[in-house]
Formats: sequence, structure tokens, C-alpha cells
Amino acid sequence: MTGERNDNNTATEIVGGGIETVKVSKHPEASIPETDLSLADIERGRSHPLRWAIIVLAVLVAIIAPYWLGRTMAVHDTASVIAVLGGLNPQGIAFVGWVTVLVAYVGLAMAVVVSPSWPWLIVFIAGLAAEQFVAGLSMLKLNFWYSTYVVYGDQANLANAANIGIMAAAIGIAVYAVVFVGLLVVIKKQSRLNVLTKSWASFILCFVIEAVALLVVLFGGLLTTV
Repeated sequence: MTGERNDNNTATEIVGGGIETVKVSKHPEASIPETDLSLADIERGRSHPLRWAIIVLAVLVAIIAPYWLGRTMAVHDTASVIAVLGGLNPQGIAFVGWVTVLVAYVGLAMAVVVSPSWPWLIVFIAGLAAEQFVAGLSMLKLNFWYSTYVVYGDQANLANAANIGIMAAAIGIAVYAVVFVGLLVVIKKQSRLNVLTKSWASFILCFVIEAVALLVVLFGGLLTTV
């Protein structure tokens, strides 16, 4: 069997003594260069292990170092911390704690969903470090009321406000996650309500839930009890 290719993506072939015209590929030449690498080698080349190692190390440092620094300042330089924060009201400090968590979440979400680039990863790590520093200053843990009173005494309400702001933002993210997963399960793909599961709609939903959590903290009477 022999053949001759024409410019109209057909070829003339002699098959069984007869002449036939058949269609051929528009790309008869290989568009991917030949390589001796296996698929596993190619995937390993795309995985960027050094980049992930740097990210993991930076996240660990952002979790440990700022919290340790904030806690050390709270214990050993209590007077200085109170002098700096004394001009703020509990609502303002709660807002600062809430913002640090939200910044960290936005950076992580944008890096995962929209663009896995260094700027968004830096935003995530910076927000995480800021949240951990505030958490260290306010002695955040499961039962922080006693610790803040021991360290700050009559000014413990400021540290408690920061803790409440951080916890409110974290609870808001947890509520959003439950609601979003519920929407994915309940809403069918062909339904018009499926637009609620799109990235931009899910971000709006998250911000609405977070705004509600912040309003509850600021005006719900929680800060008056600390």
C-alpha cells in the first residue's frame, strides 16, 4: 500500500489494486517533541517539591514564631502591651482579630481556587502570622478566660475581645464550609440555583456569613460580658 498526501487533508492510496482517497490528520507531524522521560518523570518535574517545601516551612514558621513572640510579650512585657492597647476599645480589638483570620482565609482561598501564585500565598502566610501574633498576645486557647485574667488583670477584657474576634471569624468559616458543602449536595447540576456554587457566589456567601459573625460580636452584647 502506497499513498500520496494532498493539501486538502486527503491522501490517495492503492489498496488491494484499487485507488482510494481517504482523509488524513490535519497535523501529520508530531506536535509534542520526542523524549525519553516517562509520564512519572514529567509529573515529578511539574510537582515543584522545593516550592512546596518552602511553603510548608513558611506556614510552620508563621504558626509557631508569631504566637511565641506574642505570648512572650504578654507575659514579660504586660505593662507595655497594655499601654499600647489601652487606647483601643474592645470592639476595635475584636475587629482586628476578625480581620487577621479573614485575610488569611482569603489568601488561602485565592491561592487554591483562583491563582496558585506567590502573591496570594504571601497574603495567606502574612495573615496567618498576624492572627497567630494576636492570638499569642491574647493568650488564645480553648479556655482563655482564666489565663487572660492572670496576665492582664483588669484589662483582660481587651485580650478576651481579640480572642472572641478570632473565634467568630473561625466559626464563620466553619459555617460557610458546611453551607457550601450542603449546597453542593442538594442543588442539582442542571438547576438554576447551581450558580450559588460558583467561585464568585461562594466568596460572596462567605463574606455575608463573616459579616453576620462580626455584627454579632460587635453589637450582640458578647463584648460587654468579658
